[in-house]
Amino acid sequence: MSTAFPQDSVGLVTPQVLHFADPLPLACGRSLADYQLVYETYGELNAACSNAVLICHALSGHHHAAGYHSADERKPGWWDSCIGPGKPIDTNKFFVVSLNNLGGCNGSTGPSSLNPATGKPFGADFPVMTVEDWVHSQARLADALGVGQWAAVVGGSLGGMQAMQWAISYPERIRHCLAIASAPKLSAQNIAFNEVARQAILTDPEFYGGHFQERGVIPKRGLMLARMVGHITYLSDDAMGEKFGRGLKSEKLNYDFHSVEFQVESYLRYQGEEFSGRFDANTYLLMTKALDYFDPAAAFDGNLAQTLAGVQADFCVMSFTTDWRFSPARSREIVDALIAARKNVCYLEIDAPQGHDAFLIPIPRYLQAFSSYMNRIAI
Repeated sequence: MSTAFPQDSVGLVTPQVLHFADPLPLACGRSLADYQLVYETYGELNAACSNAVLICHALSGHHHAAGYHSADERKPGWWDSCIGPGKPIDTNKFFVVSLNNLGGCNGSTGPSSLNPATGKPFGADFPVMTVEDWVHSQARLADALGVGQWAAVVGGSLGGMQAMQWAISYPERIRHCLAIASAPKLSAQNIAFNEVARQAILTDPEFYGGHFQERGVIPKRGLMLARMVGHITYLSDDAMGEKFGRGLKSEKLNYDFHSVEFQVESYLRYQGEEFSGRFDANTYLLMTKALDYFDPAAAFDGNLAQTLAGVQADFCVMSFTTDWRFSPARSREIVDALIAARKNVCYLEIDAPQGHDAFLIPIPRYLQAFSSYMNRIAI
């Protein structure tokens, strides 16, 4: 590793691509005839192939979870605070795999990929994805990498839902499930926020029914609004108050509707602008729908304990006190169901002011607990 990188960094990493030719049946009734998954690995797979950890990303995440793609990259991967030598997911002990899910816009087959049937981008013709579909595709990736059983599947938010689905769909292929800032299904309020974000995109004049790429445009305004709405829900009221308060951009008010007067307005517009330049609108629609559809207990008349009756993995569930998007009460639903199903589970509710985004932030108590659990399972 180059000395230009921090000592606890995985250093320079190169994304890899795997092509799959076997059709993948999907929950929506369609299938993907062939597809590719982009992923990164950190650390080494041991001789027994027993130290592999899968990282599942959240709504706007991707495969680049740790390290750097070049010496000039300003920021490391999105979960670099938790992955690397001596970090909670210690790459001296674990072989870590992080991928971009199907339907994504960071290299894996998705709406912006070319549809072999038409030679044009899939756009709105790309099939709807579910968390279960992703897990099935991830199982094929595991097969290709020689991983018969994960030491752990780990994820926050939507990633935590994938980790839970792994324990349900492939109970013999996962020893530990870490679901962080997650939920067994979305609340009506969460679905409502997702619908507002989707409507912002769908009603953008430059969305063109999802086929905007063919016209050489993007629904920038819709994407910006979707991100702004979403970002508000990722932060707590206290976090926003502490960061911005009612701070002004200048010393006086302009008394009009168009000026960016408050610091928080400037922040949200920046977040929207940055996001609209790097994320695909159809992928955003797809990811939010996957969130909405996740409800594994629906097959058991809403009985989550019965849903989890067949899992073999030990669980670690973590939540954050000020997370109102995926509140601690939702994590306790998972814990209570696991206890009712007589499964091994540990639970930690971390006092943190940052809201839902806390799972991405190196909070000392969080990192300590995370490290303690992962140290227990290292082989």
